[in-house]
Amino acid sequence: MNKLVLILRILLGAMLVLFGINKFIGFLPDFEFANPEAGVFFGALASSYVLKTVGLIEVIVGFLLLINKAVPFALILLAPISVNIILFHVTLDPANIGPAIFVFLVNTFLISKFWDKYKPLF
Repeated sequence: MNKLVLILRILLGAMLVLFGINKFIGFLPDFEFANPEAGVFFGALASSYVLKTVGLIEVIVGFLLLINKAVPFALILLAPISVNIILFHVTLDPANIGPAIFVFLVNTFLISKFWDKYKPLF
């Protein structure tokens, strides 16, 4: 089980760093949305501070996951982002929900594996 946690932590971290940096540099091809309303909404996010803030948090969380430091903290930082990614795709772009489900499920799984660290909060 520890190997699975390690593999998922590294995969999630690499994915977050890659897509987080892309929000600043834009080296990946533009994403095609099945629904034009999704493109309009995403464009509005991209034209404000919101997408850059999400990108910065993704890079920080991804880096923490990759170097295995403050992992429980990083996973909690990622939780609202992963929920919003799911909600965006469920409501506006269900055809492209695959990566969102991956991020959400891996984040949830890793949180469950570090649950002892969160017990003092509850």
